[in-house]
Amino acid sequence: MTTLKCISPIDGSVFATREALALDDARVLVEEAKLAQKSWADVPLEDRITQVLAGVANLGAVNADIAVELAHMMGRPVRYGGEFGGVKERADYMAGLAPSALAPTVIEDSDAFERRLVREPQGLVFVIAPWNYPYLTSMNTIVPALIAGNAVLIKHAEQTLLVGERIASAFHQAGLPEELVANIFIDHPTAETLLGDGAFDYVNFTGSVEGGRRVERAAAGTFTSMSFELGGKDAGYVMEDADLEMAVATLIDGAMFNSGQCCCGIERIYVTAGHYDAFVEKAVALTKTYTLGSPLDDKTTIGPMANERFAKTVRRHVAEALGAGAVAHIPTLPGDDGGAYVSPQILTDVNHTMTVMREETFGPVVGIMKVESDEEAIALMNDSAYGLTASLWTGDAQRAATIGARLENGIVFMNRCDYVDPALCWTGCKNTGRGGSLSTLGFHAVTRPKSYHLKKKL
Repeated sequence: MTTLKCISPIDGSVFATREALALDDARVLVEEAKLAQKSWADVPLEDRITQVLAGVANLGAVNADIAVELAHMMGRPVRYGGEFGGVKERADYMAGLAPSALAPTVIEDSDAFERRLVREPQGLVFVIAPWNYPYLTSMNTIVPALIAGNAVLIKHAEQTLLVGERIASAFHQAGLPEELVANIFIDHPTAETLLGDGAFDYVNFTGSVEGGRRVERAAAGTFTSMSFELGGKDAGYVMEDADLEMAVATLIDGAMFNSGQCCCGIERIYVTAGHYDAFVEKAVALTKTYTLGSPLDDKTTIGPMANERFAKTVRRHVAEALGAGAVAHIPTLPGDDGGAYVSPQILTDVNHTMTVMREETFGPVVGIMKVESDEEAIALMNDSAYGLTASLWTGDAQRAATIGARLENGIVFMNRCDYVDPALCWTGCKNTGRGGSLSTLGFHAVTRPKSYHLKKKL
């Protein structure tokens, strides 16, 4: 039997353990969920929405406890609270959108024919969730999936081992059957076997590129519907008409928040020549104000990375860049222990031969380059294997839209970054993955189309 362990980044201790299910027991859970889904799909949409939102509210009731739990499991400072604000915003929006998003499209309703297109639930949705925003990312799929009439199994990252239990319990308290929405503790081989069995009707995976490849390979030949949000190397571009103070404050927060462990975190910034020196000066000054320390301390503004192995990647990327001529601007902060606690860093004199400007660092490090034109900035932003978000800083919306149309990204921001708008599809391209969540398209992901062509007159 495999024991799953959450190692706390605070001190390297074991924070929680759970025993993984044997394969046969996991298969029983799958069959129970499929059976429960049939009854749930028959519940009127209004009632499903009410129960799902009650489950979301139950999470809100324990948000303070969740914030402390997350600090222990993945290192986010308690001063930033849990994730309930974002979860509620997205859940409320998707609930309000559901009646129109799931409504049949009537092509014809005459004496001769009834022709309509409907959305039916996929069936059993498998959510393989990440540790960096463990509630937000998973609930992006769980909420619309349940509202649309699906059953859900949640497999959470070992680093945030207790999150799936919290989510399932909140929905059970709201009256949803235990079999309908369940947390499942399984190891990777068991998950891959279930995927290979075609056990699921839809799979949502958020994680690394290699993790996505393993999921896709495991399910090969089953024709299971899937969506992936994988790596990112998100860029900001500061133009000559940008609000410099706002650009610095927002982009540096986008680079450093959550110790840089954000799917859409800013990892590289391109600044027009006229603003470059001032931008770097202000960015360095702001970054030096961060306090690195225990996430349980209210004074801490940047906590440890979720795991020491992630911190090793950050240090390796920085060391390689420095060896190739980059300049580091932030001295080692008190609290940097050479382990999970990593000082934030601003790098200049960087270029695209350096790993830190090309591969996902996923830590509190950002490289800043000077550019002479939109053309140069566009070429550099597109010079990446990833394509999640881009952040454009200008007072000209038309210019931002024109540049955005040429960028190889799923999402384009102007004068903001690191934000998820539930009305818009959260999606990427290239090695960031495929598919998307939220918006009307988020409901399309967890449902399948079904056409009715009914000839009334013979």
